[in-house]
Amino acid sequence: MTVTPFVREIPLVSIENVDLVYGDDGGAPAVAGLSMKVRKGEFLAVVGPSGCGKSTLMKLMTGLRIPQKGVVLVQDAHVTHPISIVGMAFQNPTLLPWRTTIENIMLPLEVVKQHKRRLRSHRTEYLQKARALLKLVGLEGVEDKYPWELSGGMQQRASLCRALIHEPELLMLDEPFGALDAFTREELWLAIRDIHAASGVTVVLVTHDLREAVFLADRILVMSSRPGRVSSEHTTPFARPRPLELLYDNEFNRVVQTLRDEIIRARLPVDAAGRLDNCHTG
Repeated sequence: MTVTPFVREIPLVSIENVDLVYGDDGGAPAVAGLSMKVRKGEFLAVVGPSGCGKSTLMKLMTGLRIPQKGVVLVQDAHVTHPISIVGMAFQNPTLLPWRTTIENIMLPLEVVKQHKRRLRSHRTEYLQKARALLKLVGLEGVEDKYPWELSGGMQQRASLCRALIHEPELLMLDEPFGALDAFTREELWLAIRDIHAASGVTVVLVTHDLREAVFLADRILVMSSRPGRVSSEHTTPFARPRPLELLYDNEFNRVVQTLRDEIIRARLPVDAAGRLDNCHTG
């Protein structure tokens, strides 16, 4: 068994002391004093209680939201607008119903500037790449099928291919497997495990599923209740590639339970300095 290498010394993303408040009414911040790094090539999972700012974190990393305070750096550059090095997959695959599977996968190439310029003259090359991705996730032969002809799991696999077709340096996964049944979810864990191993893409996974986080990630960040900040960090001790049998390992389940305990603690209110509010700790 081997451990997937990643460049520990080089952060692809740095978030430094960030505050973000939605709207202009001076309401409670979604995140406050948020600091974290994403290392190039790693698989990072972010977990925490509902409303802790996990989705806000993804918007900050991609430039969809600009903080009122603090700095977000991607590849050492300040993020001031949406960035193009990102591929994203969500819980809902959002495939366009009037496009075939391969046409859906090719969609980012029509949007991302550097690929849009090449698409017409290099279409055959891009089609070959799309078919290779489909084969990688077990969807060989469905290129000409429409979304309504695919199962939920097949649609999510196609969504992953679409997120990867333009060779992003950062793959953002926002609860991508949450709506699937347990067996399909585990099949897709293996698919994304193999995609990460084959491509070396940096992955950030937001999930409520602690088993998913431990199975897939190199490192796991636990966020506090709102306003969100990183309350703890865990490095997963399991070598790659990880088989599904790991889910029944005692050490694996100990790590999952540790995370569960951390999230229960993270749900407790904190004061302005990030310390637990003694009035609520019993």
